[in-house]
Amino acid sequence: MIQSMTGFGKATATFGDKKINVEIKSLNSKALDLSTRIAPLYREKEMEIRNLITQTLERGKVDFCIWIEKDASEAATPINAALVENYYNQIKNISENCHIPMPQDWFATLLRMPDVLTKIDTQELEEEEWKAARNAIEEALQHLVAFRIQEGAALEKKFTEKLDNIERLLHSIEPFEKERVNKIRERITDALERILNTDYDKNRLEQELIYYIEKLDINEEKQRLANHLKYFRETMADGHGQGKKLGFIAQEMGREINTTGSKSNHAQMQNLVVQMKDELEQIKEQVLNVM
Repeated sequence: MIQSMTGFGKATATFGDKKINVEIKSLNSKALDLSTRIAPLYREKEMEIRNLITQTLERGKVDFCIWIEKDASEAATPINAALVENYYNQIKNISENCHIPMPQDWFATLLRMPDVLTKIDTQELEEEEWKAARNAIEEALQHLVAFRIQEGAALEKKFTEKLDNIERLLHSIEPFEKERVNKIRERITDALERILNTDYDKNRLEQELIYYIEKLDINEEKQRLANHLKYFRETMADGHGQGKKLGFIAQEMGREINTTGSKSNHAQMQNLVVQMKDELEQIKEQVLNVM
């Protein structure tokens, strides 16, 4: 089954007082275009994270994000009490020695002093925590792949519907082909009689008509288009990773439909060709999302 390049995956893990969140989303792209936002604690593992993603996702514009949520009491920046006391004693001594009035608002003064509210984070990544984070990344990737498979099934259903429509329209052309030949013969014959107003070599006219009608013959185009429709179905059945090939097949289908239209020389046939073009255009739009 084909896969879509559009997908979303999310997973969470807990480690101690931390909640590890992972989100991955992807859109269509010609190649793998990966951008990451990684919490500072996990930046040392960026290459490993990228390898995990590239091994699982072949194509697409991928946005990856991992961040940590902590308990509010743990996340608050602590006040350095020892430093506050030190500043208090220094200011008090200076006030007494220099006869400078003491501050009226001690807290406002002390909390503005350097490093009193500076949080020093010397936390190192533990192996157990990274194991929990890695499991969350792998789970989010699995969810994204499942999303892609689901979207791929919807695309396959839509493609099948459009292919069936083109096939039906292709068969609808056949009754107009013989009618077209007779109309061409009548139009040319009437024109000759009206313009020349004399007898003409009917055998020579028949030869010229055959040559002219052969140039307008669309049997080869119909056969090639039918083969392309069959090949498109077979390629879808091959599974994911066929997006580019399906795009090439759709281009070839377009060439045959365009040639059929240019050779039609018949109003009803051209109307059917326009409908085929519309169906194919919808395939081309959606095939860009196929991985």
